[in-house]
Amino acid sequence: MYALRQRADGDLALGSVYPHAANASFSVYSARHDIHYLVDENAGSVGAYRHRGGRWEMLATIPTQGAAPCHIALNPAETLLAVANYASGSVSLFRLDMHDGLPRERARVHANHGSGPDAQRQDRPHAHWVGFSADGRWLYQADLGTDEILAFAIDGAGDLRAAQRSYQAPPGSGPRHLLLHPHLTGKVYLASELASTLTVLDHADGKFHNPLIMSTLPADWQGDTIVAHVAINQAGTRLYVSNRGHDSIAVFAIGDDAIPTLLQHARAGGAFPRFFLLLEDQALMLVANEKGQTVSTLVIDGDGCLSPTGTELSIPGVCYLLIPASAKGENRD
Repeated sequence: MYALRQRADGDLALGSVYPHAANASFSVYSARHDIHYLVDENAGSVGAYRHRGGRWEMLATIPTQGAAPCHIALNPAETLLAVANYASGSVSLFRLDMHDGLPRERARVHANHGSGPDAQRQDRPHAHWVGFSADGRWLYQADLGTDEILAFAIDGAGDLRAAQRSYQAPPGSGPRHLLLHPHLTGKVYLASELASTLTVLDHADGKFHNPLIMSTLPADWQGDTIVAHVAINQAGTRLYVSNRGHDSIAVFAIGDDAIPTLLQHARAGGAFPRFFLLLEDQALMLVANEKGQTVSTLVIDGDGCLSPTGTELSIPGVCYLLIPASAKGENRD
């Protein structure tokens, strides 16, 4: 893990390397325990880290009992930690110790079954995202390999009941990430990697309904491209999706009805934008360009659209960015 710093002139600079957090593709932070949980795709594990005084400390590393963990989530009470294992198509659930926030038991693993029409990408289940409902009663899984969203009811003991299919996506679309609207209850967005689409859904009681599907690409685009990250601003009025191949960030306006309206396709500033980080306090977006191995910077304009800055920094193997909770805008790791 590399430290990334913003200099006084606005350019980015590479700082020190922390060698004990490798191959991290996603993280989640527990304010209750002041712990960052990071998945290590190659090692098949979750690492628990604390960041204080500009330094990282490893607290524990725990096997997920699944292959290639790629996404991670906490329930609202921060007592349960869920992990999506991409290669094994499974979800791992940990109970966290109430005092120190560390898992004290082996993960309970729930494996999916099935496949999709894309023989190369959908030969078996591929869990790509996990997340809890706002009330903590449900755990959702987006499965790229089987074109579905699964829902697990959570019982009183904090265990998962049997999975139920809560949404069947179009064949070959490859659901990648779900995003719950921060203010409009019952509205979610699904980014489908293989189809390069954004789907608006209503959800209640573990079910998703009324899909409205739109492309994340220009109408005249022809070429190989796949969707990566999706995020929404704090106000819930602008939504962003990254397109790898087209190498753009699609910008959507979100109205009071939660329906997106395309505003712009902004150039990402590098090849294969896998992840981006919204820094709204600075009106900036940082983009991790996986194949370009760079981080680029875009300005978030007053209308929520994006403008290039020309700032770009080479970082070997970059695919994810996070802000340590203790950094308060000073470090970009």
